[in-house]
Amino acid sequence: MLFIDSEWQEPVLRKRIPIINPTTEEIIGDIPAATAEDVELAVRAARRALARNKGKDWSTASSAVRAKYMRAIAAKIKERKSQLAKLEVMDCGKPYDEATSDMDDVAGCFEYYADLAEGLDAKQKAPISFPSETFKSHVLKEPIGVVGLISPWNYPLLMATWKVAPALAAGCAAILKPSELASVTCLELADVCREVGLPAGVLNILTGLGPEAGAPLASHPHVDKITFTGSNATGHKIMASAAQLVKPVSLELGGKSPIVVFQDVDLDRAAEWTMFGCFWTNGQICSATSHLLVQESIAAEFLDRLVKWTKNIKTLILSKKYEKILKFISRAKSEGATVLCGGDQPKHLNKGYFIEPTIITNVDRSMEIWREEVFGPVLCVKTFSTEEEALELANDSQYALAAAVISNDLERCERMTRAFQAGIVWVNCSQPCFT
Repeated sequence: MLFIDSEWQEPVLRKRIPIINPTTEEIIGDIPAATAEDVELAVRAARRALARNKGKDWSTASSAVRAKYMRAIAAKIKERKSQLAKLEVMDCGKPYDEATSDMDDVAGCFEYYADLAEGLDAKQKAPISFPSETFKSHVLKEPIGVVGLISPWNYPLLMATWKVAPALAAGCAAILKPSELASVTCLELADVCREVGLPAGVLNILTGLGPEAGAPLASHPHVDKITFTGSNATGHKIMASAAQLVKPVSLELGGKSPIVVFQDVDLDRAAEWTMFGCFWTNGQICSATSHLLVQESIAAEFLDRLVKWTKNIKTLILSKKYEKILKFISRAKSEGATVLCGGDQPKHLNKGYFIEPTIITNVDRSMEIWREEVFGPVLCVKTFSTEEEALELANDSQYALAAAVISNDLERCERMTRAFQAGIVWVNCSQPCFT
């Protein structure tokens, strides 16, 4: 059921969406499909939460009060870590070890924003100096209001938490619309919020399809801000919708990020980071370094190492978008690219959304596979001869999200870092993970 005003409610139109286990392709349950009618109920609940007791229950309460709830949520997540991880394995196909690590990050995220929330009280009414003592002024930090949170399916609960936790810390009331491809653990979060006694309406969770639930949430006149993680195409629609109301938006969109490997590297170490940067979480990360630019003099030997690495990947790639990924690969072949390895479903499996790790060469810059985000286990390769050529290839992208450079020449790495047109740059690594 939907979670509205701290109560479980059936969707107004009684629509449902099947849950498909990507490993077996079996329907293992269903989730409610919210529509505009349910969005309206959630918005009303959120606005009531902000106004209740003149805001003293939540929006104007001491930030230490909000932090207490958030730490309680973190503690419950830790208690349920194994259960939540197993649900994500069944719902979106994550390996269990990755899923358990994600739950640690979920708890850590709530704790991090609890700390930040506590710091807000000390920053309230910070004075502003004027040349004349006749005037006095200060800064008062207030929650923006009701926020709509639309999260993706690749890290179902973690990406939702990245949005929920800062919203709660700031004193906002939130409406979370998780991806219809992986919503189960977000509904479990609702149960956790009930257990810790989070005030009614502070967090509402609506599962459903983007056009039926996400779109009316983004365009609702009483939702004060929207944050969205997903594709560029949907991001454009959300920004256009929000612009009609001059509503602020935060967008985390797609990527097609390069990793540049120079000839002066340790080939084995560089190969390991190249594989990790592209194939971690099955390549289903917006910042995945799925463009390999390798210097011509080492290209043949380096690609040989990468192909051997793909044979060592014991956990096969699992993706609910596997049909779309296979079409990307098929079109690349028809346009003249070469599939060096992978590129298909494993022959020994007759069920499951599995795709072999794929490396594609002989790619032209005009090809779809080079220019568009695949969001899957596909590494595209081009060679270069000079640093200038590598930079020109690396920056020829509509995304400009991330980039990586692998070289033993640290001065070169510094030059590349400054010249990359990217928001994130990794030096001698790619997609590093921390515990």
